Amino acid sequence: MKQQYTLKELEKKANEIRQDIIKMLVKAGSGHSAGPLDMADIFTALYFRVLKHDPKNPSWPERDRLILSNGHICPVRYVAMAHAGYFPKSLLKTLRHIGSKLEGHPSVKRFAALETTSGPLGEGLSQACGFAYAARIDRVEHNYHVWCLMSDAEQQEGMTWEAAMFAGKNRLNNLTAIIDRNNIQIDGYTEDVMPLEPLRGKYEAFGWHVMDMNGHDMAEIISTLEEAKAIQEKPVCIIAHTIAGKGVSFMEKDYKWHGVPPGTSIPGEPEKEKQAKIALRELRTLEKKIEAADID
Repeated sequence: MKQQYTLKELEKKANEIRQDIIKMLVKAGSGHSAGPLDMADIFTALYFRVLKHDPKNPSWPERDRLILSNGHICPVRYVAMAHAGYFPKSLLKTLRHIGSKLEGHPSVKRFAALETTSGPLGEGLSQACGFAYAARIDRVEHNYHVWCLMSDAEQQEGMTWEAAMFAGKNRLNNLTAIIDRNNIQIDGYTEDVMPLEPLRGKYEAFGWHVMDMNGHDMAEIISTLEEAKAIQEKPVCIIAHTIAGKGVSFMEKDYKWHGVPPGTSIPGEPEKEKQAKIALRELRTLEKKIEAADID
């Protein structure tokens, strides 16, 4: 039977996941910081409350399918999986090392628990549509739910909108897309590079039910995800409003931390030798605040 975590326990878990993300990125010496940190709350809610899955039986036919389209944020998925019991936490230290299962983008050849191998941005929603439509063909669409996690910047890719049109036309009600709306991409802010708004109106025009949520409010995340599963008329798009680099003050809302790890020399930022220490100190301080808070 799946353990039922309280909201406080889930928030503590998200904080632990953020700390492990910092540690593994430092050990790797490469990787993405901002996205993994801002998605820690959502991955915690998924793996420890919402997803139907079994770490001891990762190929369980009735498991929910989780497609990570923006595979570069895989550190947060790896850490969540390790904490959920899919593999030993010690493996996290091998991120991006030669021969490691923890590649810079998730690979199905490495883990049975992964549904797809990610690559160029924009592919995930099409893959998720395939899983959802196949479930309908096989008449098992009520046995599991398909979740597709995407970045906001990949909404600039044409393939994403082809998939959005397909899902809307076929009313794939066993599909939920979650967009990480952190407003950054590797070379700037999304609204400067290629404006996305009105993002909600675009998905609605393609026949989706659209919801907004605070991507850092655990109670709201859980209630929104559960509501998404209950909608039967059409596919659901959740726009998760997040803060890039959440939890680390000098990374928050700063696109320069999109594709680099702590320990990188960036003008105006803390000295590279001090960055990880500062990040972990801030997260441990937050951990104490969570422990003292009256959350439940």
